[in-house]
Amino acid sequence: MESPTGTDATQLYARLLAEPGRAPESLRPDWAAPRLAAATAELRALGLLQPAAGPGGADDAPADTAVSVDTAVRQLLLDADARVTDLVGALRRARDSVDRLHTGYLPLQQRHRADTGLELVRGADRIAALLEDAARGARTEALSLRPGQDLSGPALAGKLARERLALAHGASLRTIYPAAALRRPAVLAHVRELTGAGARIRAAHSLPLWLIVVDARLAILPAPGAGPDGCPQGAGAAVVVREPALVALVAELFEYFWSAAWTPPELGPNETEMTDRQLAVLRLLAAGLTDAAIARKLEVSERTVRRLVAELTAGLGAESRFQAGVQAARRGWI
Repeated sequence: MESPTGTDATQLYARLLAEPGRAPESLRPDWAAPRLAAATAELRALGLLQPAAGPGGADDAPADTAVSVDTAVRQLLLDADARVTDLVGALRRARDSVDRLHTGYLPLQQRHRADTGLELVRGADRIAALLEDAARGARTEALSLRPGQDLSGPALAGKLARERLALAHGASLRTIYPAAALRRPAVLAHVRELTGAGARIRAAHSLPLWLIVVDARLAILPAPGAGPDGCPQGAGAAVVVREPALVALVAELFEYFWSAAWTPPELGPNETEMTDRQLAVLRLLAAGLTDAAIARKLEVSERTVRRLVAELTAGLGAESRFQAGVQAARRGWI
């Protein structure tokens, strides 16, 4: 049942499926304790090993039982959905709390300066100034979700100027746009400029709200009533969060959507803009040649080949050489 070339975890899983009801340690008595523990931990992390149903309690009853891959996948997706639901709910509750704080307690704060770590900013001009200050202060990273987009020339130019400020200070910039927005020429041109300046852009089918996180010290959210499709400049009011725990929560929400988003094919290299050498490397790469073999074919150094492969992989939004080949095939280049 087990593959001799499989990992410890896959071998253990095969044995558990073949002999249900047996404890992992009884199936692999030949393994040292750390080896068995590592394999068991991997199966638990993937959801393939779950607590056994029933009352249990017998000394020889296994604490865990192997489940099917389909069951593990369903459970992982349910857990992920529950986490994002909790995150969105926590953000909404925080926004409601901000509204109550500023309508019911702001007069008290003026007399008794209590630092809540939250601030309500009203008005398009003040929000624009807030965003510019945030961009100027960025030193590590700036993260944002952009479910809505003002397509006017001044709005796009202002946004580009702010994000160039963050990039100029050495901050990494990651932004997620709705895939539908990138079908609009003005937005696509704007995003291509950002990518050319060093930003990393991904797309998602839908985004629940706009948000910005700067250097894990500052988060900006729409104020209650702004709606999920608003954008910072047009929302009328924004919540500024400086409380570290809340900023970390907002950043965690961003990372959830970033992991599920993808690099838009519109931002990949255009075949007409690629050199003959890049196309040759792409085709030889898809044929399965190694860097050394490609270098011999093209009469260039392996270092040059590695650089070209890295550029092509990044431009195609691929995570590996194989994915780069798949993306190129989909576009009919190879």
